[in-house]
Amino acid sequence: MDTYRFTQYGSVDYLERRQEPFPEPGPGQVRVQVMASALNFRDLLVMKGTLRYPNTPGAVPLSDAAGIIDALGPGVQRFKLGDRVINSFFPNWFGGPAYAGREQYGVEHDGWLTQYKVVSAEALSLMPTHLSFEEAATLPCAALTAWSALEGINAGDTVLTQGGGGVSTFAIQLAKAMGAHVISSTSSDDKFDKLLQLGADKVFNYKDTPEWSELVRHYTHGEGANRIIDVGGPVTIAQSIKAVAVGGQVSLVGSLGKSVESLDVMDLVFSQANYKAIGVGSRSDLEAMNRVISQHRIHPVIDQVFNFKNAHEAYRYLQQRHRFGKIVIRHLLKSPQIT
Repeated sequence: MDTYRFTQYGSVDYLERRQEPFPEPGPGQVRVQVMASALNFRDLLVMKGTLRYPNTPGAVPLSDAAGIIDALGPGVQRFKLGDRVINSFFPNWFGGPAYAGREQYGVEHDGWLTQYKVVSAEALSLMPTHLSFEEAATLPCAALTAWSALEGINAGDTVLTQGGGGVSTFAIQLAKAMGAHVISSTSSDDKFDKLLQLGADKVFNYKDTPEWSELVRHYTHGEGANRIIDVGGPVTIAQSIKAVAVGGQVSLVGSLGKSVESLDVMDLVFSQANYKAIGVGSRSDLEAMNRVISQHRIHPVIDQVFNFKNAHEAYRYLQQRHRFGKIVIRHLLKSPQIT
């Protein structure tokens, strides 16, 4: 079978495609024929060797995938042959509070940029039946991060999203399914219509309005946003603090730059808001989200799909950061074989 591995880190040029033995599942394991995988901003950090976890040269990258179970190991009862599945981002976090020993693909475990993969049956969940493999592959990281970032939102609340990346596009769709009012920011005027079509009620260009917190308060009659999905980190947090409603929450998802705006600590104090770092979610969270996605027939936003043989191009496209939605790799080189 064909598998990609990083021989070392620092550049996509070190991503090597090679032939490896066909894996066989052991007790409690299943074999997945991987049909599609998806890239996240995290994968650029892994590629560069700057992820804040130990990277082992030779690892298979990517944390998100969808596929078909084509072989069962002894004792597996959770799935049957032919089941269409997606993986949980953390293969050993099944539910409950987050804990320090959560393991990740591409770090403690080989990831999903391969044709076949053997994993514990407990690390998988059934994918929503209305989705294609390409769509389902986008769920384990970006969608679940958005879901966790929106936890506790009620109908009628106002949610602010930032940009058109995977987490933000999922946050719009999920927030609307929860009955929330959504305000979205973008740096590109050509994304206005896309964000509105996705469900955003208001859209503004934050480059045209550097003090965009004032605009958010104007849109909310002075109250501010009940939930802000902050993906910019140092470059957006100062305005997020000023834009959040009293008693609201800023969900800290990512960091798109190293520059730090000047923070007024009193703004932080007087906001009387919660600031919560979001770490994707558990298998239980994934399955709860999948039920909502199925009920509301939500389809992930995909910017572009690359063929398995063009995985390097998918990485290069991700680096451009001009995408709207997710980047996916289609793995299928021949028809699935169920044994």
